[in-house]
Amino acid sequence: MTTLPTVFVSHGSPMLAFDAGRTGEAWRALAAGLPRPRAVLMVSAHWGSLAPKLNTTARPETIHDFGGFPEPLYQVQYPAPGAPWLAERGAELLAAAGLPATLDAQRGIDHGAWVPLKVMYPDADVPLAQLSLQPRQGPAHHYQLGRALQALRDEGVLIVGSGSLTHNLYEVDFGVEDGPRIPAYVPAFQQWMHEHLLADEVEQLLHYRELAPAAARAHPTEEHLLPIYVALGAAGEHPAVARRYAGITEGVLAMDIYTFGG
Repeated sequence: MTTLPTVFVSHGSPMLAFDAGRTGEAWRALAAGLPRPRAVLMVSAHWGSLAPKLNTTARPETIHDFGGFPEPLYQVQYPAPGAPWLAERGAELLAAAGLPATLDAQRGIDHGAWVPLKVMYPDADVPLAQLSLQPRQGPAHHYQLGRALQALRDEGVLIVGSGSLTHNLYEVDFGVEDGPRIPAYVPAFQQWMHEHLLADEVEQLLHYRELAPAAARAHPTEEHLLPIYVALGAAGEHPAVARRYAGITEGVLAMDIYTFGG
């Protein structure tokens, strides 16, 4: 079985479920260029818990975990089958690494999962499980989660971290995708992350909060960046790194897409 790379996608606004624009084109190209996975393990910014959880739901509900959007968005469904076997396998690997996880038989899939997957796999025919983040813990913890799950890549599982390379909703400027209205810190943070990912400088990346330009402004809270550390960790030591897209939407949301390890 082919060893799969790991992936980080920036998922942006839920409205991308209707018109994903250039980001959607990049999501489609990404999926088309990858071997078809046996299943997806999704790590989304929108499921947080004190300790790791994985959902074993056989038919996961499409969760509309947002407010203030047009009514048709709340009717969107992504009926991908669940992957209870994958959740159980993930829990086994985490436990072996000293990172015990619990299984959740009720939880569905949030928009950080289904918005990009709706474009990547529109037939909703790739089984899916989710792993929660621990927002009170930082990058090093999430990097170790990824390291513990590395074996899944050899078992046909595509590990996807879904967040946003920058995510400051206080400064969103709707409709702005380029030009002078984009604050300078957004491309500066993008570039810092890109350079350190390419240089395999894991320690610096784990301490981005102290080292990267305007880190706290780029991420007032960390949950949208933490998924990249799971994807990076799961790729193993010294992975090949490729940035597949680097657009900016709504003025301050960097929509970078990365693959690690392939």
